[in-house]
Amino acid sequence: MKRRDWIKITSIGASSLLLPLGTAFTLPKKHAPLLNLSAKDFGTDFLWGAACAAYQVEGAWNKDGKGASIWDTFSHRKNKILENNNGDVAVNFYNKYKEDIALLKQMNFGAFRFSISWSRIFPSGTGSVNQKGVEFYHKVIDECIDNGLEPWITLYHWDLPQALEDKGGWTNREIIDWFNEYVSFCTQEYGAKVKNWMVMNEPAAFVGLGYMLGYHAPGEKGPYKFLKATHHACLAMADGGRVIRKNIPDAKVGSTFSCSHIDSYRDDPVNAFKDLGAVKRMDALLNRLYIEPSLGLGYPIDGLPALKRIERYFEPGDDERLKFKFDFIGLQNYFRVVTKKSVFPPFLWSKQISAEKREVDMNEMKFEVYPEGIYKVIKQFAKYDISNIMITENGVCYKDIVGNGRVHDPKRIAFFEAYLAQVLKAKEEGAPVTGYFVWSLTDNFEWSEGYEPRFGLVHVDFKTQTRTIKDSGYWFRDFLVKNK
Repeated sequence: MKRRDWIKITSIGASSLLLPLGTAFTLPKKHAPLLNLSAKDFGTDFLWGAACAAYQVEGAWNKDGKGASIWDTFSHRKNKILENNNGDVAVNFYNKYKEDIALLKQMNFGAFRFSISWSRIFPSGTGSVNQKGVEFYHKVIDECIDNGLEPWITLYHWDLPQALEDKGGWTNREIIDWFNEYVSFCTQEYGAKVKNWMVMNEPAAFVGLGYMLGYHAPGEKGPYKFLKATHHACLAMADGGRVIRKNIPDAKVGSTFSCSHIDSYRDDPVNAFKDLGAVKRMDALLNRLYIEPSLGLGYPIDGLPALKRIERYFEPGDDERLKFKFDFIGLQNYFRVVTKKSVFPPFLWSKQISAEKREVDMNEMKFEVYPEGIYKVIKQFAKYDISNIMITENGVCYKDIVGNGRVHDPKRIAFFEAYLAQVLKAKEEGAPVTGYFVWSLTDNFEWSEGYEPRFGLVHVDFKTQTRTIKDSGYWFRDFLVKNK
């Protein structure tokens, strides 16, 4: 297979796991629709929303004064994106935001999570402000409010201004100050209207894939770049939280983290014991690395000793500066990870075993469909000193069946039924889960996989930009109306 026909899962070391893309999984026969599940079961104060991200939907990549981001640069390089796609147009949210917000309201959601493009506000990353970019987000926020939707803003969803990457990006400690300037401006500009803020989206992904493996923008590689970028991202995340709280005292401040339940591959007593170390190291990398510093626990060196090298990038006071008590933590779950002890890659000494090899249910990207995983990660994170957990992304990609003006996606409906049942189970057992955001509102540009994977509740014909609510969107409409 060609390189573009594979997808990498975040890993560390000289090599990384490669999973081939394929067709959608066959729904397990044991699954039956959970017809009695309704939004009312979660309580009337439970928040329901859908999400998107600036680079994945906006388009208008060089319009109205916007500067280039690292994804503009990266996606224009040959063979970096499946079929050499890019986000130049994406789903044209920049011009169709009113239509998309109206569709969200039509499906009875109460909140819209979207991100601000840093380079649309600061074309050069710092300094001069692009007023047309500022006005665009005012219009999006106002449209949400006019439609009775609560705006939830993510400040950094991976699209760093290219001008800052030219200075080292997340490997340059100065980025903490650059980020603070950006956060301060946005919160002062929009804080009177917006009270719900997420500092970053999945630092494990944008650092690991962007500064270790080179599979995502900016395409950098190497363990030392990874460690420097990790430390600076964690410092900036905590600093960003403090800036928001200073500028908007009544704000609800959070940040989002990708998370996966980790299991050992082998279950015989001898090998299962050997694999426990691999599970521990993988858990430290994927689930603990970016959240524990903010909780005052430091980096999880106990789980992954190689992380001790990160201490060479510390400056006096960093231990305290890393700490910030968020009002909520956003968990984002898509798949389970199954691993075993391995001599490769070094640093991690663990190898992920693909869902395809294990012959389990998979989505179109060959990720395992494992509903119990979201329950298990909620329970894991609930053990921390966290009073509020939001599911800020959860969703699935399948090939949709389009015909007669409808888009049929029964597998996606079954996915949400199964996963929501597990979220409810965790909530009923006392986990402080207070909201759920679907990924995603519309089909969109899925980073290095281009436009092939479709996660949306709304189907987008990328040639005509025509929107069609899928059956799963109507399922949510009916599911949510029972909560009113």
